[in-house]
Parts: sequence; structure tokens; C-alpha cells
Amino acid sequence: MKLTERQEKILDIIVREYVNSAQPVSSKLLEKKYDFDISPATIRIEMQKLTDKGFLSQPHTSAGRVPTDNGYRFFVNNLMEQKNRNVDEVGDWLKEDIEDTFKFIQSLTKHIAEATRALTLSYLEDENLFWTEGWEEVLKEPEFEERDFLLRFTNFLKNFEENIEELKPDSDINVYIGKENLVPKAKDFTVISSRYHLPSGEKGIISILGPKRMEYDKNISLINSLKELLDNF
Repeated sequence: MKLTERQEKILDIIVREYVNSAQPVSSKLLEKKYDFDISPATIRIEMQKLTDKGFLSQPHTSAGRVPTDNGYRFFVNNLMEQKNRNVDEVGDWLKEDIEDTFKFIQSLTKHIAEATRALTLSYLEDENLFWTEGWEEVLKEPEFEERDFLLRFTNFLKNFEENIEELKPDSDINVYIGKENLVPKAKDFTVISSRYHLPSGEKGIISILGPKRMEYDKNISLINSLKELLDNF
């Protein structure tokens, strides 16, 4: 669905604001914080149009809006066209001992989890082994204050691991948002996933898992940088 340039800008800002604050974004906040050079009434009208088109939703009786799956998808599609910005940071991780495959993957997984504040799962196809890091980071997100959300996430993780062979991403990075996920009971979560090849020849999959409200720009850039560096190692 086509959006005007103004609507794209408003949607981009709402996604970023919501990711940072975990609070519905109101027209008053946009008016105070950003210079759109339009009246407050016009901002409200544009937000309503984005809601009517399915890119935003209005939770409960809140005056603010939050992104829908379609809103996140539009945002992510624009991000995928941008260049990687984390090459130097990821490059430092690859300076560690790569001869010990298991130790290297465990360390790499931990680095990504710490950088993204999300749960990071590495899968080594040749050995059928998983490494999971980042529980401490992801549990700090406000969504996990709700016990049912945590239970849904642990079930989602279990389903994801059990179906990893069927979920093998292609050669590019894959982002599954909410109902786009190929495993059941995943409507509240996002997966960013990509294949990787180690210099020793082993193949694997690296995945970032967390609430849909995640730092897509940073996380996608990290995974893209990792894949690019490993492919050229």
C-alpha cells in the first residue's frame, strides 16, 4: 500500500519512538518533539489515515498509537535498503580465536546478545547444536513484566528450536514479524535470522529473537555485518 512522503516520515518516527519508550505515541508528542511544519490537526489526520490503512493501531482508550505488523514491515523493508553500520564492531568480535569452533560461536552469540539486548540463538548445522545467550538482556524489556508474555516467549523459543531445520533462511537476512513467523504462537515476537559460514567450513544459522518492539535498524545491521565479514573471512 502506497504512503505519502509525509506519512512515511510519521510512521518511521512513531516506530522509533515506540521502540525506545514502549509507550503509545501521541500526536502531542510528535508536535512537541518534531518539526513537521504542519498543524497538530494535520498530524492527527495523518495518524488516523495510517491507522485506517493498517500501519498503526490504538490500544485500548489511549490517545497514542503503536505500530502493527504491517507498520513494522514497512519500516523494516526501508531499513533493508540501507548500508551496514556495524562492520567495525563486529570485526572486533572476529579477532577472537576462530580455530576453536565451539568457543568461537559461544563468544559470538554472547556478543550479539549483549549488543542487541535480545535473545540470540546460534545453530551449527553440522553438529546439530544450539547456543543461546541473552536471557538477562531480553528479560529487562517491559513486555516480560507480564508473566503470560514470558510463557508465550518460552513456548515460541521451544517451537523455533524444534523446527529450525524447516526454518532455514536463504542466503540473505530474513525478518519474520509477528504472524509472519513460520512457527505457531509467535504473533507477539520477531525473528531476525541469517545463515553463516565459518572459515573452517561449518555452516550455521544465527537468529535474534524478541518482542516485536525491537531495535530493527541496529539488529539488522549487526547481522548483515556479521554475515558479510564471515563470508569474506
